[in-house]
Amino acid sequence: MNPSNTGRNLFRHFKYLIVAACFVLSAGVVIAQDNPAYILYNAKGKKIKYGKMMQQLGDKDILLFGEYHNNPIAHWLQLEVTTQLAEQRQLVLGAEMFEQDNQQALTDFLQGKISERRLDSNARLWKNYPTDYAPLVRFAKNKGIAFAATNIPRRYASLVARAGLEALDTLGALQKSWIAPLPIAYDSSLPGYKNMVAMMGGHGGSNLPKAQAIKDATMAHFILQYYQPGSLFIHFNGSYHSDFYEGILWYLKRQKPELKYATITTVSQKDIRRLEAEHLGRADYIICVPENMTTTY
Repeated sequence: MNPSNTGRNLFRHFKYLIVAACFVLSAGVVIAQDNPAYILYNAKGKKIKYGKMMQQLGDKDILLFGEYHNNPIAHWLQLEVTTQLAEQRQLVLGAEMFEQDNQQALTDFLQGKISERRLDSNARLWKNYPTDYAPLVRFAKNKGIAFAATNIPRRYASLVARAGLEALDTLGALQKSWIAPLPIAYDSSLPGYKNMVAMMGGHGGSNLPKAQAIKDATMAHFILQYYQPGSLFIHFNGSYHSDFYEGILWYLKRQKPELKYATITTVSQKDIRRLEAEHLGRADYIICVPENMTTTY
């Protein structure tokens, strides 16, 4: 066999392999782009790059990150956003998932005084804490970042749901210290509260949105209590607590209208390539995930 022909054949074969490999890789990229895990939109329903969002968040004072509690994409992005912003700004973190009477246990863990097992025993951790919130708490611990337990103890929110806001007047001084100062402002005409009653078909009566309001007011109160001027406070909460610039944000703006706020929310759709009309204006940044996304519980 002619050595020169053998060399040419080997070169031609190698070239075909390279071309085939490039085609396979390109096809994989196209498939990935055609079937993304999420698409990010702005309030007007325009697609926005993750990097652009991060750039715009850089000068804010308070960020409310609304999640679906069992959505892995929202939880992953919470950690990604927090990690990246920590490189640019001094942060304070806070979350609906920790109730204010558990603040000492959370702080003790962050300061290394108790183990994570003790934290689980001393605080009422959500069932999805190990998968969804522990990474954020551990990040805060490793970086020395304060983490606020902002929510009202659930037994008092349940009390409001049963007996109204007036029932909180029966609590002692210590119990009231875990709640927003009473009486709280309450506007039953806000769409979010009205929709709660509609979604329940009238069941639960007028006290159901009041229970939501005391949660919103309490989270806003402790966000501002733990906020440090010049820092960025990132708060993690269920999306309904900040959607359409209501809930927590309504209370924040009543007390500190001069601060610069931003909101992120999570929505799901069958087809995420175009944001559905019902989600327009839901938040400054809207994480749109497929409705068949795997859940964490």
